[in-house]
Amino acid sequence: MDGIDAAIIRTDGETVSGFGPARTFPYDDDLREAIRAALGNPDPGADLVRRLTDRHADAVHDLLARPEGLDGRVSVAGMHGHTIHHAPDEGVTVQAGDGPGLARATGLDVVHDFRSADVAAGGQGAPLAPLYHKALCQDLDSPVAVLNLGGIANVTWIGPGAGDDPVAFDTGPGNALLDDWIAATTDQPFDRDGAVSAGGAADPEIVADLLDNEFFRRPPPKSLDRLDLDIGGVAGLSPGDGAATLARLTCEAVALAAAHLPAPPARWLVTGGGRRNPTLMRGLADCLQQPVAPVEDAGWDGDALEAQAFAFLAVRVLRGLPLSLPSTTGVPAPQAGGAVARAPRNRTGDGFSA
Repeated sequence: MDGIDAAIIRTDGETVSGFGPARTFPYDDDLREAIRAALGNPDPGADLVRRLTDRHADAVHDLLARPEGLDGRVSVAGMHGHTIHHAPDEGVTVQAGDGPGLARATGLDVVHDFRSADVAAGGQGAPLAPLYHKALCQDLDSPVAVLNLGGIANVTWIGPGAGDDPVAFDTGPGNALLDDWIAATTDQPFDRDGAVSAGGAADPEIVADLLDNEFFRRPPPKSLDRLDLDIGGVAGLSPGDGAATLARLTCEAVALAAAHLPAPPARWLVTGGGRRNPTLMRGLADCLQQPVAPVEDAGWDGDALEAQAFAFLAVRVLRGLPLSLPSTTGVPAPQAGGAVARAPRNRTGDGFSA
């Protein structure tokens, strides 16, 4: 619930040949609280959808106006929206955002509703970035594990063979529990620079108790909703000890997930806001006993990666290519998806995506 990430790339939906500008547009406090209040509700409400769509339109206009953009005109925008409710076992996933409204506001064709087809076909609907991760890893020594430490953490394993399908799944909490704990026990919104968690000591018994959960034992494919997790397990601890315990939980959950990968990765590349938390990065290196580095070590932009992924997927939707695979979401067969909202006056382009 930090804000909207927006990025421009040049892609054909299979390879990436150029990167344009990228920015994060933070939510204001009122919008953030409105999103928080809507979590778990299959109907986020028209007012929240309108406000989120307006902010997405502002982000698109800002990015298109930037002089450092790639030469040419953007031809399509991919709008993921904000996940409000995700219950794939019940056949439900809800992302707040109005694709047709964004198309009207920006004059761009907009691809949206990326997850519903996968869930309807029996998949988990998440994660959806693995095919983009694979496109970026083509020139890297493999196998590689790309770990996204967002609110929920997910991993993508990319094997050494060009024809190897990526393997991906949610590993457990990323930053969600840690952020909630910091907000509840300090005057900070998150564990900036890992300062609070670094000043505490993890309680190993609480970590073990929290890991005694069917989700962590279940083999992939699997995914989590933010509301599947809560901070009750560390109630009564000091702010520092609670933060250290939740940070350790994230890292040990990743280590448990590593046992489900087809082969040990040569390296772990970490994206998402958690890569900026030194406590998490040290904990991952300790738990995994393998090289761990932010994705910037591979020349990627960790702040833009998720936005770039949905630009990439938007072009795949236009080309009718799969967005998910049995090895990434558990869907029975490679699954296309997405919906296309045509702009009233479509701009033509040459392969750019935002």
